[in-house]
Amino acid sequence: MPRTPSLSSLRLFLQVAQTCSFSETARLANLSQPALSRTIKLLEEDLGVRLFDRNSRNVALTAAGAALMPTVERLAGDFDLAFQALRQTFAGQRGRVIVGALPSAAAHVLPAIIAGFRQSHPHVEIILRDNLSGALYQQMIDRMIDFAITTPPDIDNGFRFDPLMDDECVLVCRHEDAAAMPAPVAWSVFGEHPFIAMAPRSSVRLLTDTAFAKTDLAVRPLYECAQLATVGGLVSAGLGITLLPKSTLPLLGVAGDVAWRTMAPPRISRAIGVARLDKRTPSPAAAAFLEAVMAHAATDARS
Repeated sequence: MPRTPSLSSLRLFLQVAQTCSFSETARLANLSQPALSRTIKLLEEDLGVRLFDRNSRNVALTAAGAALMPTVERLAGDFDLAFQALRQTFAGQRGRVIVGALPSAAAHVLPAIIAGFRQSHPHVEIILRDNLSGALYQQMIDRMIDFAITTPPDIDNGFRFDPLMDDECVLVCRHEDAAAMPAPVAWSVFGEHPFIAMAPRSSVRLLTDTAFAKTDLAVRPLYECAQLATVGGLVSAGLGITLLPKSTLPLLGVAGDVAWRTMAPPRISRAIGVARLDKRTPSPAAAAFLEAVMAHAATDARS
């Protein structure tokens, strides 16, 4: 069975055809002339045709060599283009990154990072999926997202978590109510006003439940909301007050209608950071974007 020619031997054939010189091709390829001659001879044996007519002065393509040349040019060009794209992929300049994030991080942390990253990595596609913390961890397990900007995992289940920011909880109320609540506000305020809570099992609800447990408060929510905008609407209508991490405030959707106040000790906060599967090697593009996220957080911490 005839052997399939190697790409290296075809490249040498192409170089001889272009230079019309075995000695010049041997010099350019850093080969001895006898080694080059053997390579071309083996190529001719593999193909079953003579590729060059040559004497002591001239080298010329045969008809078979002339027929082979455009095919080799196309193969070599396609190979070079393919590996050029691969080199860009391996360098993190091409590819796709799927990032999960809490809604607050998706709306107000990642957009600026993505915008900056796209300037330096225009051929990397960034897909952003916002969800609750529990769903984000499941999506990482299912390999649906590369990593997530979220709260720490409940248990160490093969995840790595790198903190990015500390997200303090604050009282949120109407402006007219805030005027009578100088900061820091005592925790007893939540026993004096109707409380508007996030939905059970959300990371914010778990945080506020923990806060009330630490302060020995039995707070029964008047409303339980799946969306922060709903919380904002209820608060601005004077139906109650709430306790939220500061990063969520822009999502309330009622700019100018609500105010916030810091709480008296104990200080309650949550960590927001990068979570990812510890044993999963990220793609070069994902690693580059992760580096951009960490660099952005470091810059914020210094400012």
